Amino acid sequence: MATTEAVQGTPRKKRFYTQLWFWVIVGILGGVLFGMIAPDAAKGAKWLADGFIQMIKVIVAPVIFCTVVVGIASIGNLARAGGLALKALFYFLVATVVALTIGLLAANVFDVGGGFTGQPSESALASAAKQVESGSSADQGGLTGFLLNDLLPTSFLGPFVENEVLRVLVLAILTACSVSLLAAPLRKRVVGSIETIAKVIFGIIKLIMWAAPVAAFGGMAYTVAQFGTQSLGELLKLMGVFWGTCAFFIFAVLGLVSRWAGFNIFKVIRLIKDELLIIVGTSSSESVLPRLLTKLEAAGASKQTVGLVIPTGYSFNLDGTCIYLTLGALFIIHAGGETLPIGLQIGLALLMVLTSKGAAGITGAGLVTLAASLQAFGGQFFTAEAIAVGIALIIGIDRVMSEGRAITNCIGNVVATLVIARWNGELDRERLAAVLDDPSLVDAAMELEHGSGTDVEPSTDKELVAAGSDTAR
Repeated sequence: MATTEAVQGTPRKKRFYTQLWFWVIVGILGGVLFGMIAPDAAKGAKWLADGFIQMIKVIVAPVIFCTVVVGIASIGNLARAGGLALKALFYFLVATVVALTIGLLAANVFDVGGGFTGQPSESALASAAKQVESGSSADQGGLTGFLLNDLLPTSFLGPFVENEVLRVLVLAILTACSVSLLAAPLRKRVVGSIETIAKVIFGIIKLIMWAAPVAAFGGMAYTVAQFGTQSLGELLKLMGVFWGTCAFFIFAVLGLVSRWAGFNIFKVIRLIKDELLIIVGTSSSESVLPRLLTKLEAAGASKQTVGLVIPTGYSFNLDGTCIYLTLGALFIIHAGGETLPIGLQIGLALLMVLTSKGAAGITGAGLVTLAASLQAFGGQFFTAEAIAVGIALIIGIDRVMSEGRAITNCIGNVVATLVIARWNGELDRERLAAVLDDPSLVDAAMELEHGSGTDVEPSTDKELVAAGSDTAR
């Protein structure tokens, strides 16, 4: 009997064609072929990815609110929760500075934009003008403007309606602090109720994720069709330098951090390969936020750490976006025939430490943030017209770079969560080591919460009986 029970706990591998990652790859490859064969028609497929991201955005704010409230309130100790938050913010600040610095160094070493001689198209100029306008409205008075216009809520429901992640985060922290001050029995009931709401939201996500392969098809078809029209060498150089810099940051910087924390960056990437494939197809890291919450908790990080670090990291730990900002800014400056002394470059990077904090993981957010940063720093250095022309030069390949931003942001936040969990003594290192060696150990949790993208399926009763008999023999 005991032998049979042991066998019952052993899952059987699913066939590859029943797994989400396989169909995402099919969608990506199909999109690439469609974009190459019929580029004009493929440009119209962009709505498939946009619609998927729009549906994901509907539940991102509630997911962040619920997970942060549960993560902090379940600790039951504001001092302990505050210590965790301070450690996370310190880590995010250091990672931001390192990412911006690496982007700045890469832009200078490879002189991105220095040999550019082309001119943007009229459609690109028109699109860029909208980005600059958005950037101008985003920049209102430096730190004060950031606090009033981006961080502090103007109403309780408004941030949820407008999907303003930073303001939702502030509301979640305030709510969590309030719940933490309740008597223990009442606090547990409130936390349990919010966890129940989160289960319902995860159920919605479970339904939406079935559309991920279709979204990947539409996103890649549009990307290939749009990028195929670009033949300027400097734009290709910018894209190559950007992806190379992101790879260096992931494998060198995050690799060293991971090694210090006692795990391997390559195994971490293998653990989240499904999520990375979804990002490649949709060009959005927000599409996998709920899946990361489940997977990291199942991998050994505490619910409190995961619930606080991942949602906060989506606004404060955008490593890929930081690399993009400094590379993009210097490309625009160099492409315009201008130079910026090292001292001013450092000043621009310091400004971007602040402006990068409002850039969510949605396609196009990096362009708006880049425009806002240049507008805030501009004045005597470059005009709004020069910024518009520069944005127009890179807008054609922004989606390809957006995928790099989202992938780097995702891996950066996963590493941050595991590092901070270990730093705070809330990481089951034996469990993590086992999961990294065998990622299928998290499949049960992923199946329960998301119902897709898993590697296992239950064995049938007949198979269990047969297995039990074989074992007994």
